Amino acid sequence: MPTSQDENSENLQDYFRKKYEDTARRHNINVDAVDKRKGYRVNWSLQLKLMGINSLIITLTSIVIISFATYFFKSDSENNIKEENFKLVDLIGITVDNYITSMSWKSKQMALILDGNGGDKKTFSDMFFQLNSDIVFLGTFSLTKDKLNLLQSIQEEEFIQRNNLENNFFKELILESKLIKDRAIINTISLVNINKKDQTIPFLGVLIPYKKTDSETKVIVSILQTDNILSSFKKRGPFQTFMVDLNGNVLAHPEKEKVLFLSNLISSPIVQEMLKSPIGNGQNRFLENDEYSIGSFKKIESINGGIISIVPEKIVFEEVYNIQRRNIYISVISIFVSFLITFLFARTITKPVIKLLEQTHNISHGNFKIDIKSSTQDEIGLLTNHFIAMGQGLEEREKVKDALGRFVNPAVVNLVLNNNLKLGGENRTCAVLFSDIRNFTAMSEQMSPEEVVEFLNEYFSFMVSPIELSFGVVDKFIGDAIVATWGAVSTLGNPAENAINSALMMRDQLIRFNNKRAEKKKSPIRIGCGLNYGSVIAGQIGTVNRVEYTVIGDTVNLASRLEALTKPFGVDILITEQMYEGVKDLYIVEKMKQIMVKGKKEPQTVYAVISRIDDTDTKRPNTITDVRQLLGIQFDETAYASSGDKEEEKFKIINQPENK
Repeated sequence: MPTSQDENSENLQDYFRKKYEDTARRHNINVDAVDKRKGYRVNWSLQLKLMGINSLIITLTSIVIISFATYFFKSDSENNIKEENFKLVDLIGITVDNYITSMSWKSKQMALILDGNGGDKKTFSDMFFQLNSDIVFLGTFSLTKDKLNLLQSIQEEEFIQRNNLENNFFKELILESKLIKDRAIINTISLVNINKKDQTIPFLGVLIPYKKTDSETKVIVSILQTDNILSSFKKRGPFQTFMVDLNGNVLAHPEKEKVLFLSNLISSPIVQEMLKSPIGNGQNRFLENDEYSIGSFKKIESINGGIISIVPEKIVFEEVYNIQRRNIYISVISIFVSFLITFLFARTITKPVIKLLEQTHNISHGNFKIDIKSSTQDEIGLLTNHFIAMGQGLEEREKVKDALGRFVNPAVVNLVLNNNLKLGGENRTCAVLFSDIRNFTAMSEQMSPEEVVEFLNEYFSFMVSPIELSFGVVDKFIGDAIVATWGAVSTLGNPAENAINSALMMRDQLIRFNNKRAEKKKSPIRIGCGLNYGSVIAGQIGTVNRVEYTVIGDTVNLASRLEALTKPFGVDILITEQMYEGVKDLYIVEKMKQIMVKGKKEPQTVYAVISRIDDTDTKRPNTITDVRQLLGIQFDETAYASSGDKEEEKFKIINQPENK
């Protein structure tokens, strides 16, 4: 079976890669036949983009809505809390102020009765405690030389007995209280925490200025039960309200222990804010124990202290944050549902697009069979219909191109199909190769027509591959001869170098071809290649009905003459001096005798190509003798005849070459 051109091309790629890698790198020649494109897969599909964009829009919208809703709701809640907080402080402040003012007035009246020395003291005392159940002790004291002395007093005996208190409990409580003494010196109405740390029942003392002379100061001290007062400071929802004096001492608090244990809150930012404030009320946001709180305060002159109400922001805004979390959950669910809907909807768009993409990939690899159908009536469906029509058109075009390529060089076909082939001729500088089989006429006379055609097809499959692999164009076949050009249709690299590379590969292909013939017990063949480089006229030549793209000119004629000269010179590859000057640093050559060519006035110098200088093959030929031995050429010195053609003298060998 004949060896196919694809098999020869694949083998020649290995040959070219091994022997001419440097040349390939210099000319950026790609010797890989496999298409290494990545295919039609994409990093971000249209479906993912649709889902991503839709989800991004919903996410951003949700973030904006939740942020604004949270901000405004939080602002409204904060304003409402501040207003409620201030109202609570104001209400409790008024209540405490009225209560202390009333207790002070009643205590003062009772003190006057005690000083009057008239009537039954016990009767008035019992009546006083019945009417003022919160007061359990009342006494008048004199302050002399910073010492507090009891003048007279009354106390609720039943309360003392009921709570198992000693009879002088309240008296000692007052006399031992440093705060009472300090307030007596100041001589202003004051509410004082007079408790001891070992008490179980909290009490508050109300100090009331009574009489003042140059020698002494009299004050009234009433001791109050704290139940009624503390009831006003019970915790109301998130609000925590308490009462302190001007030293930060706790007077009333929802936690009774803070009153009993004489707690001091002077370090609290809101207490400091109240004490520093020049006005009677205010509110502020403050940080305490790593938590922000909103605080409101109101000063009360009747107790020489103030009321403070605080509420932690995490409690105040807990519902705000709960709503925010619920909105986030709803948004996440909405995004997921939207993602799912977009995914399902996007499939109706992307699935046809992906099929179109697959078919586009197939078309880019030469498969024009369109295996899709329009499934929608929208733009995608219309695009599919047009794509199917386009594929059919490309398939017809490829059939035409393939048919033309069998008769016309594919490179020329591409120029024709792309309307890049100019009418008429144009001057080009290119390399031309003529190749012919030695004694083919005698060979063909011994074969049938079918055998001749089979032989030439197999031979050409071996010889055309090197031309195409080195970016040459087969101009025509003339019987057993091949005419090829480099640079006439397209140019890549150095046309002269590419042409000689092709001739060297044709030499190797000939050896392989002869080896196959030897396996079939057939005799080897010999070929000759003549190459020239120069100016030609390239264009369409023919009639109105049929044209052929070819090259003509003196450069072509001289290449033809060199091909004929390979036989008398006993070589397989001859090049002109003009071609040699452009590649002399790349090849090992041997200068031949000068020749006179018909149509040329001056003698022509020609060279036999031995091998490439950079060929690393240890078996490469280094002399013309090596070439003859490699190819089995029987060279006869008598072949240097005076004429190359007895019928028509086309060339004449005129002298011996100089050593090169």
